[in-house]
Amino acid sequence: MSPLSQLAKKNDGTRIDVASPYDGRMVGQVALASPGAIADAVFGAHVAQAEFAFSTPAQRRDLLNALAAAVANEAESLAQLICAEVGKTIAEARNEVRRAQNTLRLSGDAATFLDGEVLHCGIVAGGANRQAVITYEPAGVVGAITPFNYPLNLLCHKLGPAIAAGNAVVAKPSPKAPLAAQRLAELALEAGFPRHLFQIVHGGAAEALTLARTAIDLLSFTGGPAAGLALKNAAGLVRCLMELGGNDPLFVMPDADLPAAINTTIAQRYEIAGQSCAAVKKLYLHADIHDDMLDAVVEVAKAVRHGDPLDPATQMGPVIDAQSATQVRARMEAATASGARLLAGGTGQGAMLAPSVIADVPPDSDLFAQETFGPVISVRRFTDVGAAIAEVNAGAHGLQAGVFSNDHAVLKRFSRELRVGGVMIN
Repeated sequence: MSPLSQLAKKNDGTRIDVASPYDGRMVGQVALASPGAIADAVFGAHVAQAEFAFSTPAQRRDLLNALAAAVANEAESLAQLICAEVGKTIAEARNEVRRAQNTLRLSGDAATFLDGEVLHCGIVAGGANRQAVITYEPAGVVGAITPFNYPLNLLCHKLGPAIAAGNAVVAKPSPKAPLAAQRLAELALEAGFPRHLFQIVHGGAAEALTLARTAIDLLSFTGGPAAGLALKNAAGLVRCLMELGGNDPLFVMPDADLPAAINTTIAQRYEIAGQSCAAVKKLYLHADIHDDMLDAVVEVAKAVRHGDPLDPATQMGPVIDAQSATQVRARMEAATASGARLLAGGTGQGAMLAPSVIADVPPDSDLFAQETFGPVISVRRFTDVGAAIAEVNAGAHGLQAGVFSNDHAVLKRFSRELRVGGVMIN
């Protein structure tokens, strides 16, 4: 019996059904982890990590390269699985599998550069001929909680660096899309990972909190701010690394390459049906080009093919479930009731939403002020760069932003003044 099967035996028999968001068909099942199973997984991870901490960088790189090769060997079946459980198009799913391989390999390469530093102490009296040696040590057991939108690659973003640094990982994927993560753990064992070094436990919010309260040494979470705060409180003094969503603006100036800006807007916002944290959420168009670009965006949006994610011709699939679609539609309806203009989309059934464009969106509407996980381009007109930057900075999110312009002074101003993690230029 495999270690994963043994872990499943410790659960109470409750299963989580995983259904396709496109047509509702059953895709698979996973076992809901009991509190005891989660505690056992963390205990086993500590045992495995105590030995793995003394592995060499070369050994860690070889493990990650072996897992990347195993993912490559199953690339198409993993892509089909992601397509089925998330509803992203088969092209998007294949791209995610490709990116996951890169993530693992680059993490393996990084393992060979964790060299530390040697500092001289002669800067203070009595420090002559003395040195301070800084080394990087593994944290221990990493609790990794991942969302549904990139079920494979976001897990690899947590797993790869953790293994490269000599840690063990206990991961809890989203119950909406747990199957690719489960298969990755199985592939890790087949690729030679020590037993218990990388384990998966399944469940929802309660199981995430249970994992946060166990004897983990670091908590890595990607998800929403409310869940992040609850997990931080549950984890106590354990170090937390969190990415809690983005409401990313794209500014387009009069001197911009408009076709490139249009292509970026469409590709970014409708990727995974608008369910990407670091992607365009809201579009700020300068008044001088507002009407021309808005007309072009609407025309292209109406031509986006949405439907069956397994069809290679499909450009956009469903959102993750009908409840999410209902929330997005409600936000669009509230915005239009407050004066916004619906120019494309707004329709849909179940988890399907048509690619949508809404102009003149009030800045305080939930559609604009909150991260909206759905295929909606919310548009605002601006003339004053400073006022537009201030409007973005007043919001609660600051993950990324983008600017299309060829004016270096303007680009420098956006880069200096926007309070975001990264500013993408053109």
